[in-house]
Amino acid sequence: MFDAAEKRQITEELPFPYSNRAFCRYEPIERSIPSARVLIVNSLLRYESDMSDLARKEWAGTIESKLKFERKVSGLACDNIAQNVIRLVQNPKTLTVHLSEIAEATEEYRPDAIVMSGTYSDFDYYLPEHIESVGQFLRKTKIPVLAICGSHQLVGISFGAKLKTLDDLELHEKRTDRLIEYQYRFVKIVDTSDPIFAGIEDSGSGIWQDYTKEDDILRVWQNHGVQVDGVPFGFKLLATSYLCKNQMMVKRSDGQLIYCVQFHLEKSFEDWSKNPTRWEHPNESRDGRILFENFLKLALEHNISQ
Repeated sequence: MFDAAEKRQITEELPFPYSNRAFCRYEPIERSIPSARVLIVNSLLRYESDMSDLARKEWAGTIESKLKFERKVSGLACDNIAQNVIRLVQNPKTLTVHLSEIAEATEEYRPDAIVMSGTYSDFDYYLPEHIESVGQFLRKTKIPVLAICGSHQLVGISFGAKLKTLDDLELHEKRTDRLIEYQYRFVKIVDTSDPIFAGIEDSGSGIWQDYTKEDDILRVWQNHGVQVDGVPFGFKLLATSYLCKNQMMVKRSDGQLIYCVQFHLEKSFEDWSKNPTRWEHPNESRDGRILFENFLKLALEHNISQ
């Protein structure tokens, strides 16, 4: 047992920013979703045939090393997405395809949801036909979509938005050494009424962290130097930050359900698997995992209502 002075000292030294609780919860991950078929889309470049003439010109002499890096990143990104599905769904089914195959794969696979990975290169380095075909697909699909980081930006341009660097430049004006948002950052929720944030306004809810329930904040992994400039028509802004105003948006019209996040919510189980314990405080990307799970639940509800 601690005496009063010892209790005071322990409380003063606690690292928790909210409530100064002298404990943290043990949090095993329960698979609360019975089943889901998820199409995972690799939105990075794979081969030289995926590249534009501009990319071939500017990457002359370095094409193979550039593509090797893109393939490495795509493997990590798609695996992280798959791990979310596997660890959140009792009977998970996933299929991973390239960006250029999204329309045909959706027709054949008939997924409950589509999750699109982040990207690395600017989209004018992509084969223009691939970008156009993806845009046509996104503008008409009724399958729920979750678009992450670069795919958030791809959804933006598919619906008429422009892309800028974080310091408000045209992308071609500054290809390298861009201002970036990197590592864990806070973003501010601007519309807690959206169902993907279910439970935030319930002070007794044990789903969200105290900083989320008290200040409408998410702590998420960032790694980008490009942003969607504004909010495209038909979408609603859900979260923002000081460097990047459009951190999260949703389209809930015309029979569509498209969630877009600038941050990497899919890292949740990458971090979770590295934790030495299952206590909540070391789980850096916990907020991303909750958003991913809520998206899958909303996707299944959306399909029933169609």
